[in-house]
Amino acid sequence: MNRRVFLAIAAGCIATGCSPRNGQRLVVGMELSYPPFEMTDEQGQPTGVSVDLARALAQDLQRELAIENIAFDGLIPALKTGKIDLILSSLTRTDERAASIDFSEPYLETGLCLLAGKNSPIQSAADLDHPGRKIAVKKGTTGHTYAVAHLKQASVLVLDKEASAVLEVVQGKVDAFVYDQFSIFQHWNRNPETTRALLQPFQKERWAIGVRKGNTPLVDSVNGFLTRFRKDGGFERLGDRWLREPKEGFRKLGLDFVF
Repeated sequence: MNRRVFLAIAAGCIATGCSPRNGQRLVVGMELSYPPFEMTDEQGQPTGVSVDLARALAQDLQRELAIENIAFDGLIPALKTGKIDLILSSLTRTDERAASIDFSEPYLETGLCLLAGKNSPIQSAADLDHPGRKIAVKKGTTGHTYAVAHLKQASVLVLDKEASAVLEVVQGKVDAFVYDQFSIFQHWNRNPETTRALLQPFQKERWAIGVRKGNTPLVDSVNGFLTRFRKDGGFERLGDRWLREPKEGFRKLGLDFVF
């Protein structure tokens, strides 16, 4: 069962322009199992890149923040039914998702790449769609969507947890795990003896904040915040606080960093 974790960070002031009404709680959905973006600390409280971003957003909108921990594949249903106001959970904007929810402007660029087994024959995405290939994906992610659409000949293992997919690679049970660039980099660094990282993205992606369909005032308010936050160096500060090591690692590999 998912836990609800509520954070109060902003007292009421009079909202202006397209900003939501003062006193309303801003309920943000995220899956708190994707460090360092969405996770919990030793006391079980939300922490990470997306949590800091949500706090700054709520303060900008002059609303009290509540974070609700929801499994990733349940976030869009929760948004559509009004359980949450926003999704801020490393969510890739896709045409399929945009048919049912609205999105802010993108705030981060990444892409799909591969965590391959040390002894796997996989050298690129082109090697995935062949008989006998075994591929792991996390349920509800763009890696899952990609596998359904493009890997017709491979055997695709759909798992609920990212850690389970990584373990399949580490133990040599699958050839590769299809996931985002940043996460693949991290998992490779934790398991260098058993895995290889193919970090050149074969599908570029952008993360954005999900909003219920038709809520144009909130989309406009979020976009205004993102513009100001970037201009004020907010994303640079988040990178320095949470992502310093991978930022340096990407630089050494000649790869563009996420922010």
